[in-house]
Amino acid sequence: MMNVLLLADLHGQYGLLDSFLDLQPDAVFIAGDITNMGPVSDVETLFPRIDVPCFAVPGNCDPKEILDALDQSECVSLHGSQMNLGKMTLVGVGGSNPTPFNTPFELTDKQIDDLLHIPMGKMEKALHNVLITHAPPLGVLDSINGNNTGSASIRRHSSSFDLVCCAHIHENRGVVVEDGITFVNPGPGAMGNCAMIHFGDEAKDIKVELLTV
Repeated sequence: MMNVLLLADLHGQYGLLDSFLDLQPDAVFIAGDITNMGPVSDVETLFPRIDVPCFAVPGNCDPKEILDALDQSECVSLHGSQMNLGKMTLVGVGGSNPTPFNTPFELTDKQIDDLLHIPMGKMEKALHNVLITHAPPLGVLDSINGNNTGSASIRRHSSSFDLVCCAHIHENRGVVVEDGITFVNPGPGAMGNCAMIHFGDEAKDIKVELLTV
């Protein structure tokens, strides 16, 4: 069993980090919006406080310069890349498809597709296959005022994974299981929300707890 803490939408609010880490995870995933439009120097104070392996993608509210800061930090940036973690394969993509708000890290669906193409070509299927993305897939955990706002590209690629960790739409905190795939939005970490993901010793043995500290 491996227990992973999923955080997202911290928006520069790190006061609850110790409470999150009191949950004693084996690793931490961060699904974007680490800062609130910057500064990217926040990563220099955030990641040294996390004493377990940490893997992150940026969100639409993170300046694109955060990619360099993540590369120089103690966290592994998964934006447009993949890696193996024990019996798990991780693939990541950050930013979001376009929003009405002209936020710093927005991508077209074609750009998202291009970013996923290379890591998915290298991806070796494992016991658990995980996609960490800031934007939700189109039609899943992406509703705002009755409109679906997620990424069509992420939706197309979701079928290659057992678990899709997403964020971005604060109001859509939840867990959805569809076609054998588990989708989770942990809710905004800035408000104390998180998820604990329990990875078992058999394929598809993934359990998700939504928690608030």
